[in-house]
Amino acid sequence: MRTRHISLLAVALLAIGLTAALSACGGGSSNTTSSAASTPAAANTTSNSSADETSKCGPKPGVQATGTPIRLGAIATKQPGTDFSDIPNMTKAYFDCVNANGGINGHPVKMFVETEQTDPAQDASLARKLIQTDKVLGIVGSSSIIECSVNHAYYESQGYYVIDAGIAPECYGTSNSAPINMGPRYSSDGATQYAIRAGAKKIAFDQSNVPGTGYIAAGPTLIAKQAGVPITALKDNVPIQDANSVALKLVQAAGSDGAVVLNFTPPEALKILQAAQQQGLQDRVKTWACSTPCNTDFLAKALGSQWDGKLGVNAELNLTSAPGPNSTLYRAVLAKYGKNVTGGLGSFSQMGFTAGQIAQSALETIKGSYTPKTVNAAFKAVKGFKTDILCKPWYYGDAPLHIPNNTDRTVTPQGGHMVQKEDCFPISSVDPAIAQVRKIESNQGS
Repeated sequence: MRTRHISLLAVALLAIGLTAALSACGGGSSNTTSSAASTPAAANTTSNSSADETSKCGPKPGVQATGTPIRLGAIATKQPGTDFSDIPNMTKAYFDCVNANGGINGHPVKMFVETEQTDPAQDASLARKLIQTDKVLGIVGSSSIIECSVNHAYYESQGYYVIDAGIAPECYGTSNSAPINMGPRYSSDGATQYAIRAGAKKIAFDQSNVPGTGYIAAGPTLIAKQAGVPITALKDNVPIQDANSVALKLVQAAGSDGAVVLNFTPPEALKILQAAQQQGLQDRVKTWACSTPCNTDFLAKALGSQWDGKLGVNAELNLTSAPGPNSTLYRAVLAKYGKNVTGGLGSFSQMGFTAGQIAQSALETIKGSYTPKTVNAAFKAVKGFKTDILCKPWYYGDAPLHIPNNTDRTVTPQGGHMVQKEDCFPISSVDPAIAQVRKIESNQGS
């Protein structure tokens, strides 16, 4: 890990940009899981009640695990205006459910959740505390603006293979991190792909005016260039003070046959979209699109019926109302065990739940002692993990980078809710990292 002051300063500056960027921005019985329906979480009992549904978390419904705890840790950003702690808190909620229903081969899971305030020294200290003091055997459910940048080299040196919800580029571009989500750059790629499929002949891409967003804008620029569609990359100061001017600027930049693509937090995106509506601008472009943060019923309700079907939102995970077995269990676990998950139903809690299920499937394959070596070998060995929350099976494996979630949906507002507009589609491999990952997948049979 880089320890020089100048390196930490650089990471801190990157964090400022990625604070807004992230906002752009969700089990099996073994590491070769065959289907969501055959997971331990779905194979033991059937019931229609939430209380009974949670008995599917583990192999022994209603039996509290009492063995030696399996210690796992996570680090999440939690500071004014930026709180990702719902992700590891939901991972903990899932393991609370597992513990109440037999545990992992009789062992309960003990989660150590640490929060940080985008301080590189704090992040470095917390990683060492988890591994050296708390003696965690694995890192599951982390979600921090800069933690991947600060700690990835340390995890590599310690042999820890992290299952996280990525934000910083290092979450996707290093050997020992595999995220549940695809992050702001690739989600913006997906939103731009949707806009082009909708017939846009020009793209106006807008995001927060902060350091570090050039990395994100590079993705949509590549997508548009390949399609022969001109793109204008714009930035606006946040919080937005004059949304009317921003909306007008974007509509003029896109033109009547173009599209506006947004990469903002939900409140800031809402300001722009409502300003466009108030000025009668929503029909002055071919279509509107947004990266994953707009995938929330909060925004759909606030916009009202005038935006129904007119905004295409990239969705890294399934609808929270989806009927599949994993989605059904997710809602039941959140209702019964998720008292510390303040955001309720949403992408963050979906990510934490899925991270927990993946870790569970890996831990159940271990025969013998649970040690850092056996736990992280099991995490790394995960392959073909299927869940109805993700578009395609999730995997880890031996690779220099990991973007296992690289196939997304498009959702749209309809009657105050987000509904699916497009089924799963692959993020374009014109983005070099996606192309590299697809080659790795092909070689490894993922």
